[in-house]
Amino acid sequence: MIIDFHNHFYPPEYIKEIETGPSFYKITYDEEGNPVIHSPGDYNIIVPGHRLIDVRKQVLIDQGVDKQVLTFTAPGTIVETPERSVELARKVNDIFSSIAKNHKDSFTALATLPLNDPNESVAELERIMGPLGLKGVMLYSNANGVALSDEIFWPLYEKANELKAVFYIHPTYPVGVEAMTEFMLMPLLGFTFDTTLAAAKLVFTGIPERYPHIKWVLGHLGGTIPYLAERLDRGYEAFKECRVHIDRPPSYYLRQFYYDTVNFDINALEFAVDFAGADHVIAGSDYPHQIGSISKMIESISKMNLTASDKAKIYCENSMKLLGL
Repeated sequence: MIIDFHNHFYPPEYIKEIETGPSFYKITYDEEGNPVIHSPGDYNIIVPGHRLIDVRKQVLIDQGVDKQVLTFTAPGTIVETPERSVELARKVNDIFSSIAKNHKDSFTALATLPLNDPNESVAELERIMGPLGLKGVMLYSNANGVALSDEIFWPLYEKANELKAVFYIHPTYPVGVEAMTEFMLMPLLGFTFDTTLAAAKLVFTGIPERYPHIKWVLGHLGGTIPYLAERLDRGYEAFKECRVHIDRPPSYYLRQFYYDTVNFDINALEFAVDFAGADHVIAGSDYPHQIGSISKMIESISKMNLTASDKAKIYCENSMKLLGL
């Protein structure tokens, strides 16, 4: 069995909403009639697999994937005004919940939050994990420049801890984005840097220690976390400010995070498994973004120097455990 934890879906109703406005985004159409959503430094071509659930179901059959965890990609609704952000997030979450209920053999979903309105985010999380029946949300690595470790989000973490939510961190416009406007460097490098920064600040602030029942997942193999965790530990040993909020080295907490496999380099994948363990790595494709690939996801995991049992954990068992499937 294969579960693809990292992939993205744009409901057609959402595309219509932002096209009619008001919206931060600009929409054009390519030669094949696909909507193209433009935001500063980035764009996404919304191919049929992005927006048509029946097309996507056939792709899963063709590729041999049993289930996908649908998520709404960065920067989400939080770049809109707070009021519009709340409105659009609720609409997207309603649709995701409906898909998860009506196509439960093929899809489940993680919701989105209007993080630029922290109070409404708490209320929406309760609705998501109550009436909507989803297991958690995809957070962005910052909220319009506000760090996830900021105290304004602590009530959200308190509620998430109470509900035992899955919090999946996906990168968005990184800090210092003005240096990444050429060559698609924002998604290529900036995304991984911002994921790394978000995770490090959460840990040093003591969020995972204070709210131990939140299950954290990092996109794109954790950015550079597996590679740099030892450096964070040395900072803990060397600098007293790194020890104010935590009682153990950062790697202790970071090994409790989950890491998706959206890095199709075999050596990088095996390094992450060495760091976090095969029980904390989960399959992800980034389908259907231009940079994603279901086939590479499957092939790269198959080539890892792991036992069949450990590969089964990565392909499906870890995701099933996380989401209670």
